[in-house]
Amino acid sequence: MAAKSNGLAVRELVLYALLGTVMFALKMVMAGLPNIEPVSLLVILYTLTFGRRAFWPIALYVMLEFFAWGVNLWTINYLYVWAILAVLAWLFRSTESVLGWAVLSGAFGLCFGLLCAPVYWVTGGWAFALTWWVSGIPYDLLHGVGNFCMVLALFKPCRRVLQMLNTTY
Repeated sequence: MAAKSNGLAVRELVLYALLGTVMFALKMVMAGLPNIEPVSLLVILYTLTFGRRAFWPIALYVMLEFFAWGVNLWTINYLYVWAILAVLAWLFRSTESVLGWAVLSGAFGLCFGLLCAPVYWVTGGWAFALTWWVSGIPYDLLHGVGNFCMVLALFKPCRRVLQMLNTTY
């Protein structure tokens, strides 16, 4: 029997740690591209593959962001925006269409600034939140298009790899 820690087998802990680290590393590699990132794709795939245990690699990813960049207004958003995407993926988990997942991911990217605006509203008021969100719309457009294209291109091969890892570990 595999050793357990907090209800998870050690193999699972290692797998989730690697997946969270991969998410962070891939985002860092793509950091030169404005709002083009693999995190949305991976959050969706992790949720579909691992269910509620997807929160382990997602939480590690957020923690690594905090370690790398400190606690800032934009990193505070990460405490809930990725959880929102994971919940949406879980709600639509019966979707078989890659196009459907691409639309969800693209819509999430388009709404990313709006989803982050509550932190700016709490810290600076509604005018600050509104101007911050509106000024970021061009980046949200890039985010949405990037998410859409990334899911179309990578969803199936990444899902196969993750399903194999889930079966193996």
